Amino acid sequence: MATAEQTFVIVGAGLAGAKAAEALRTGGFDGRIVLIGDETDRPYDRPPLSKAYLQGTTAREKIYIHPAGWYTDHDIELRVGTPVTALDRTEHEVVIDGVERLGYDKLLLTTGSSPRRLQVPGADLDGVHYLRRVTDCETMKAAFAAADRVAIVGAGWIGLETAAAARAAGCAVTVVGRSKLPLLAVLGAEVAETYAALHRDHGVELRLNSGVREIVGKDNRATGIRLTDGTVVEADAIVVGVGIVPNTALAETAGLAVDNGIVVDEHLATTDPDVFAAGDVANTFYPLLGTHLRLEHWSAALNQGPVAAENMIGRVTAYDQVPYFFSDQYDSGMEYSGYVPHGSYDSVVFRGDVAAGEFIAFWMRDGRVLAGMNVNTWGVTDAIEALVRSGERVDPAKLADPDELLRYLADRVPGGAR
Repeated sequence: MATAEQTFVIVGAGLAGAKAAEALRTGGFDGRIVLIGDETDRPYDRPPLSKAYLQGTTAREKIYIHPAGWYTDHDIELRVGTPVTALDRTEHEVVIDGVERLGYDKLLLTTGSSPRRLQVPGADLDGVHYLRRVTDCETMKAAFAAADRVAIVGAGWIGLETAAAARAAGCAVTVVGRSKLPLLAVLGAEVAETYAALHRDHGVELRLNSGVREIVGKDNRATGIRLTDGTVVEADAIVVGVGIVPNTALAETAGLAVDNGIVVDEHLATTDPDVFAAGDVANTFYPLLGTHLRLEHWSAALNQGPVAAENMIGRVTAYDQVPYFFSDQYDSGMEYSGYVPHGSYDSVVFRGDVAAGEFIAFWMRDGRVLAGMNVNTWGVTDAIEALVRSGERVDPAKLADPDELLRYLADRVPGGAR
């Protein structure tokens, strides 16, 4: 078990790192905790950056995970604007800014991820925006306020959420995506079509089955996107949301196992028993699913950090959550619980009024619920998670029937209720 003489270092001062530091203190660890981040802000939540904060409907102070004095009050050394440049596992040290060496007894890597860059001519022109940090959000918010036309490359969650924000700012918006529908790889055609309709209903032009040949510009500033068919989408501001890549450089150079993220077991432990990883950067083994997943969602950072902390202290704890994420676009809010490997479902069952945008969708395989997504329908997440966790067959007709109370249906499924 951990002792007061030990030093625990957390590299990455985002949600996962901050919640891990909190869990260490509330869990009884009395030793030294050092939380290191390369951003100048104290730890904050990222979902508002593409939602409420980008739209100006929430104040900056609301995005922070803890009040400004919380870290001092809890004897946590928060070092912001501090890059960690190397990890020496032999000496049990991290190297800060290439100079300072800081020893650790246990180390947690919550280094997050970075936006995938568009690799086309003109991608480095002014006016091309990526969203990851609060400074990116501030720049994008100002760009939307000044723009008449916004073009967005990428029809995933970030692309669609920023499209909604740009429309809220009064901009004409065009979304360019490679697939025939937005979110097709994530949701499948049946549910992806509802998001295509949502954005079209709000005046967004969808240029789907399209690729980007180049970013065109004048005087070193982007003025539009040339698509692969040769047409040009004119824009005063361009947002690129084509995915993120995990920040694994520290782990790779230190010889830890890396495969689409830092490979960790269900205890968030790497191949080094004194080094853990959590959040976007971690490719985690999920006992419920029997596979490794790297989830780029708020819930993974929120819940994995504390589990890593428990195991750092010496309390063996498995991370056994049902994957979960949420999105808000216009007046449509959704929650998604479960996991559906691409192309692995055989049917989708709808409950509610799809046309009105108030429904639940269930992805099924062999009569079992793989995942459920509730749209403008609240208080059902626990029941959906219970259905997913059970792995038992469920009557699709009962799932579709709004008169069948979902929580009672979940309770009747063997293994469904906790």
